[in-house]
Amino acid sequence: MRRHPDPPTVASAALHGAEAVDPSGADADVGNFVAHLEDDDAPVTAVAGLSDRIEEARHAADPEGDVPAVTMAAAVANYLAYRRDEASGSREDLLRLAARAEFDAGHPPDDVEEWLRAQGVDV
Repeated sequence: MRRHPDPPTVASAALHGAEAVDPSGADADVGNFVAHLEDDDAPVTAVAGLSDRIEEARHAADPEGDVPAVTMAAAVANYLAYRRDEASGSREDLLRLAARAEFDAGHPPDDVEEWLRAQGVDV
């Protein structure tokens, strides 16, 4: 029987989300998102209201909600909390799958969709 990987911590899910959207680590807003969760060593499966916690970090890093990379870092972190088997996929696949799963009817906001296209990802 296939075994699922151990659940990531909240901090590692956030870091993986950040690495997916900002492989170079140069985006300060994405770095701020990670900073809000970097000390959270609880496994994602043990956190009640995980989506809310990730959303709070996203909002703290991007109060106006106008930085698509932060929005996608949060989307990837939340996606990986439930689909940890996807963590080893390609960056493009991970971004595509997270966008489809995390946004209403699989359609991200226009600015996020534009950002994804600029990354070579069609949703």
